[in-house]
Amino acid sequence: MASLYRKPVLITDPATGEKVKSKSKKWWGQYKDAEGRLKRVPLAVDKTAARAMLDKIVRQVEREKAGLVDPTDAQRKRPLAEHIREYEAYLANKAVTDKQKNETISKLKKMQTAQRWKFIADITAGSTLEYLGGLRTDGLSVQTYNHYLKAAKSFTRWLVRDRRSPFDPLAHVSRLNVRTDRRHDRRALSTDEFTRLIQAARAGKYVENISGPDRAIMYIVAAWTGFRKGEIGSLTLRSLRLDDDPPTATVEACYSKHRRADTQVLHPQLVRQLRDWLATKTRLTVDQPLFPVSGRVPGGTERKTHKMIERDLMAARDHWLDEAETDAERVDRLRSDFLCYCDHGGLFADFHGLRHLFISSLERAGVKPKMAQTLARHSDIRLTLGVYTHVELHDQTAAIEALPAPPSVKGSMNDDDQVELGLVG
Repeated sequence: MASLYRKPVLITDPATGEKVKSKSKKWWGQYKDAEGRLKRVPLAVDKTAARAMLDKIVRQVEREKAGLVDPTDAQRKRPLAEHIREYEAYLANKAVTDKQKNETISKLKKMQTAQRWKFIADITAGSTLEYLGGLRTDGLSVQTYNHYLKAAKSFTRWLVRDRRSPFDPLAHVSRLNVRTDRRHDRRALSTDEFTRLIQAARAGKYVENISGPDRAIMYIVAAWTGFRKGEIGSLTLRSLRLDDDPPTATVEACYSKHRRADTQVLHPQLVRQLRDWLATKTRLTVDQPLFPVSGRVPGGTERKTHKMIERDLMAARDHWLDEAETDAERVDRLRSDFLCYCDHGGLFADFHGLRHLFISSLERAGVKPKMAQTLARHSDIRLTLGVYTHVELHDQTAAIEALPAPPSVKGSMNDDDQVELGLVG
């Protein structure tokens, strides 16, 4: 049963200055909610008013128990800013990286401000699409559009799961196809390009406070493991098991994109090059980053790896151009995409492009798609084959030349032709 009471309080006696027990001026109400939990709420100083307020609460509980009231009503009356703050705390407690959390909350707040969302009910598919359409009008990419939509949809899904909203207003809103508006697609360097890149890096000066030889071995590690920038930046001496059989490198779960420890087997030649390079790093401690290029790692610094590889590609291309023996050959080379950071098709050979090189090299080596997916650490083989595997013209040429010869057009096929085509045994 619901009841009224005055809460016991301690007050200071003005005559003696001592703390004495008394009763609160305001009446409090005690009741059980729809789930049977005991609740206590402050009401009013006037007892009649307090009784009326408590009776209203009890009627609300009874309607909720009868299924006549949505249990999310109270949450939907709270300011949206409070929900966003609590969602930010939820992301932090879920061990989402600070970068991902900050980017998500930042996008939510921008949408909230621009669309004047004050309560949960203000978030609608129409207002969300209006904001996202404005991004496209301002010239932003489909990828950016999708990032904002992802932040909004993750928030509205959480509102439903946490019983703050009865439905998800963005459940039916779909992302756009990024392939219709690619702004920064990558390409995989050829074997000759990569060799010249390493030579240029080794001979180069410091870029982003990373020496030429350090950049060269970092490029090789990236192209022979498929590790991303943040994963490369997390590697320490503890990450390497060069004496194991097989030798491996491990990225800890907190630095892996998929939040799990990833161990990659190392090529024997890569192991030899790593040993030679580490022999020059006499002051390197076991917990110090081998390649301090990521700000996510203690002791690391966020560095522009795209700037490093762009400088080294420019140096390699200049050297290649100087090798031209005639003016006509130099003109042809100037028109070529060879060693270009961005080719005529708008494809970039940036640092992440080395991951594309790793996965494309697996395909060129005849590695089965399922194994390539495993080594690439992709959850979907379509990503491995459709985005990261690059089939160049020479790959297509080799595949065509591997086909059996076509039948002769002069008369009927002879026995040899039929056997070669598999038409007869």
